Amino acid sequence: MSDGKYIEIPGSKTHELPPLLVHAASAPETDLAAVMSEAEEMLSAADVEDTVLQRRRFDLALQLNEQYKGLLSHWVWGDSVLEWVRQCEITFESEGVLRQLLHPDVWPHASRASFVELLRQKRLLSHGVALDKAVGLRLAFRQPPPIDCCSSQFLIYLNSTVADTAYHAWSQSPALFPPDRFHFEVVDISAS
Repeated sequence: MSDGKYIEIPGSKTHELPPLLVHAASAPETDLAAVMSEAEEMLSAADVEDTVLQRRRFDLALQLNEQYKGLLSHWVWGDSVLEWVRQCEITFESEGVLRQLLHPDVWPHASRASFVELLRQKRLLSHGVALDKAVGLRLAFRQPPPIDCCSSQFLIYLNSTVADTAYHAWSQSPALFPPDRFHFEVVDISAS
C-alpha cells in the first residue's frame, strides 16, 4: 500500500488524532494438556525410549503454546489498532477539513487501512508485531480462537494466509494520509 498517493489536505495545520491505546496480550493461563494431544499427533512412532518421546511431546507442546501466544499478541494489537481507527473516524467526522477525506464519493479517498499505513509511516514501535497481520487477524476473528482449536496446521494456515487475505481485502485504497500532517500519541495501557 505504500506506493499510493497522498491525499491533499487543505491548509498547513497538523491535525491531532486520538491516542493509540495499546493493550498488551496477557499471557493466558494455558493448559498444556490442551496442546499435548496435538503434539502427540505430530510425532511419529519411533524406536526411542518413552522418556525421550514424552520430552519431545512436551517440547512440541511448549512450541505450539508459544505460537499461540504470538497469535494472541497479534490479535490484541489488531484489536487496539481497529479501535484507534474507529476513534480517528470520529475525529475526521468532527473536523470540517478532514470530513470529506474518508467518503467514497470523493476521489481519491482514503480507506480505514490508510490509518494503518499512517502508523507504519510514523514508524510505530510494535514490538515485533506486523501491523497488517495483526489487523488481519482481528478482522478474521471477533475474539481470539481458544488454544484447543489451534492445531499446528491451523496456526501455519492462519499465519500465512488468513490474516493476509483479510487485511488485503480490507485495505483497498487509492490514497494515503501524509504523515507530516498528523500527530498522535501511543499509550501502553497494559501497565495500568
